[in-house]
Amino acid sequence: MVRLRCVFVGTVLAALCSATAGWAAERLTAGQMRADVDRLETRIAAIHPDISHSVDPAVFAQAVEALRQKARDGLDRDAVWRELATLNPLLADGHLFVGYADWRGDTLRHLASGGALFPFEVAVGVDGRVQIVSELGGSRSAHAGAYLQSINGHPASEVTQSLLARVHGDSPAFRADLLSRRWWFYFWKVYGAPDAFDVVLAGPSPNTVHKVGSHTRPATMTGEEDFGRQFALEFLPDRVAVMTVHTFAWHDPEAFFAFTRGAFRQLNEARTRLLVIDVRRNGGGDDALWLKGLLPYLADRPYRWASRYTKRVLKDNPAQQEKAGEVLSGDIATWTSPLADDRLHFAGKLVVLVGAGTYSSAVLFANTVQDFRFGTVAGEGASVRSTQTGGIQKIELPNTGLVVWSPRFILERPSGSRSPVWLTPDVLVADDPLDSKAAVRALLAQDPGGANGR
Repeated sequence: MVRLRCVFVGTVLAALCSATAGWAAERLTAGQMRADVDRLETRIAAIHPDISHSVDPAVFAQAVEALRQKARDGLDRDAVWRELATLNPLLADGHLFVGYADWRGDTLRHLASGGALFPFEVAVGVDGRVQIVSELGGSRSAHAGAYLQSINGHPASEVTQSLLARVHGDSPAFRADLLSRRWWFYFWKVYGAPDAFDVVLAGPSPNTVHKVGSHTRPATMTGEEDFGRQFALEFLPDRVAVMTVHTFAWHDPEAFFAFTRGAFRQLNEARTRLLVIDVRRNGGGDDALWLKGLLPYLADRPYRWASRYTKRVLKDNPAQQEKAGEVLSGDIATWTSPLADDRLHFAGKLVVLVGAGTYSSAVLFANTVQDFRFGTVAGEGASVRSTQTGGIQKIELPNTGLVVWSPRFILERPSGSRSPVWLTPDVLVADDPLDSKAAVRALLAQDPGGANGR
């Protein structure tokens, strides 16, 4: 459903609302859709160093050709996305997918125009079941913990299957986790944005809940610019501390470096025996944040952040004798030695807590800790590859206004081993979507402090 009105929130947002409505309302020809499909295929081929890293090239080519055959007149941007996004699970890489140029901005403009969203935050299991976590935005819900049976007459299993068919990511577990955090967005783009929802809750006596659509900013978009919500240090009994690091994509690296420097000073002053660094929600960002802001305080032997690379050269680099279009591979020979005399070095036990959504540079951080035995990696496994892609490039599809994101390099873990394929914790700890602190409690109950060999 397209809403063409915008509440008065200032000239800039009003203009953006109009632009978004234009994209959403414009109808495309079959030729325009095929042209964007052609661009998607050719640009991925020109940027990705080795698409077989995550998908059989022949299967990908067949899927792209099928999309060409489906091209027809009269589709709007969202309808084209619903077709093109069926590539996302097939591509099986969180850095390689068809999406929107600015899904956060689209959501804010939708809300500003009076649009509504699905009223609950949910957790999607790998089995496809959908559980209510809270009201949209994170406030407490009387229905928390209940499973959905149907939404507006559609079986919940059917809805989940339809949405997961368009979600990107390495594995079913990763895609279920991503859908959990953006259910409201995928539901909007696939089923529209009705003003009200009839939600049937599963149980011996199914209960129908009538809810108006929510105008609240979703939880995943709340506090993204609030430093205190992204990074925190909490001291627990028995000289245990938890450092929360939700992102490595912070816009002010110096603020993060100041935070970690102060945190390790406090940890040492408190004689902390066990530090848990929680990166369960960390989707990555700039490697410099953890290489400069964490590893110097944790490393006690020389280390490197990866062992080999494969990269696509995008621009001529005469100094390195590299030509645009080449695919190059090689060893990463640069090693970093720990500081000889660092008063802030942490000598206690370290656990890095990962989750289904830990990704990109957060995986590289976990790999480095695990391979050089700086600590124990704990959490859920079999979600993301330990070999990670990076150097993400934006490919604009001019007719639809959609975009494709493609990596230009692949990094193998520091040890050089390709096994295990998946990021595999040393200690398995399950997440509880209804209690974010349950995993830490379960971890401490296993007494991981002596398991990392430091």
